[in-house]
Parts: sequence; C-alpha cells; structure tokens
Amino acid sequence: MKKPRSSSGRGSLLIVSLFLATSGALRLGAGFGAALANSEIKPAEPPAEQTCSETPSALAEALRSKEQGLAAREKALADRIAALALSEAAIAKRIEEMTAVEDELKKTLQMADGAAEQDLARLTAVYEAMKPSDAAKVFSKMAPEFAAGFLGRMNPGAAAAVLAGMPADEAYSISVLIAGRNALVPKN
Repeated sequence: MKKPRSSSGRGSLLIVSLFLATSGALRLGAGFGAALANSEIKPAEPPAEQTCSETPSALAEALRSKEQGLAAREKALADRIAALALSEAAIAKRIEEMTAVEDELKKTLQMADGAAEQDLARLTAVYEAMKPSDAAKVFSKMAPEFAAGFLGRMNPGAAAAVLAGMPADEAYSISVLIAGRNALVPKN
C-alpha cells in the first residue's frame, strides 16, 4: 500500500525559488543603479583666457560658444536626472514586488507551520491511543530527544504509562531531556 505523498516538498521548493527570485531582483536593481552612478558627465574644459585686445565680434563669439557649452552641460544634467528618476521608479516597483513576495512567503510559511503542527498533534494522539507497552517499544527505538518531544506533548497519564514500560536508563534520559527543555528560558 502506497502512502500519499506529502506536499511539504513542493512548498519547500516554492520557498527556495521565491528566495532565488528575490535575490536576482535585488542584484538586478543594484547593478542598474550602480551603472547609472558610474556614468559621470565630464565637465567641459574651461576656455583659454581671453584678453581685452579681442574685437567685440570675437568676444561675442566666445560668449556664444561658452553659452552653448553650458546649454550642453544643462542638457546632460537633465538627462542624468531623468535617468535617475527612472531608476528610482524601477527600484520602488521592485520594492513593492519584493514586499508582495515576502507577504506571500510569510503566508506559505504559516501554512507549512500549521500543517507540521497538525501532523505532530495527530501523531501524538496516535501514540496516546496505543497500548502503553507497544508505545514503550516504539519510544525505545527513537532518539531520546525525539521521544522527549512526543512525551512532552502527551497527556501526563499516557506519558507516565509509556515511560513505565521503557527500560529504566532510557526512561531516565528522556525524563532529563524533558525536565531540562526550559532550563535556559529567562525567568524575568
């Protein structure tokens, strides 16, 4: 008889793929901003010093040339500001997308945690319903840490019956684990 497959593997795969997609989006956004920041506009070289001996038409031409250089620099700065505004908008959009993905991931993790808790509760109920001698045999085969987790969740009467059916050294080690689980919890 085949056991039905658990969907927890698919959920884990979804979580890992969301992490990878988020990482790629962050790296793409960071690279775009860095590329824009590295494209510096080189200032125009200052014109050579002019002397007063030049004619008014040469002086007017020099002023027009300087004005054209300033206009070109203004246009380059305006283009750069527009590019920065576009990159800021792209980053804001990616942040919104990442927030949505994060919210979805939180929901998925909550569902997975809830499903795991339900599985543990169901298995604990199964162990409680077993004959104590049969449950003691199963718990004797478990790692003490694992067995302590289930025995700590069981009602005290059922847990006591299971521990009573186990060899004394195994029951002792499980009891020590259960007693020490919350030893490091802050008292205040």
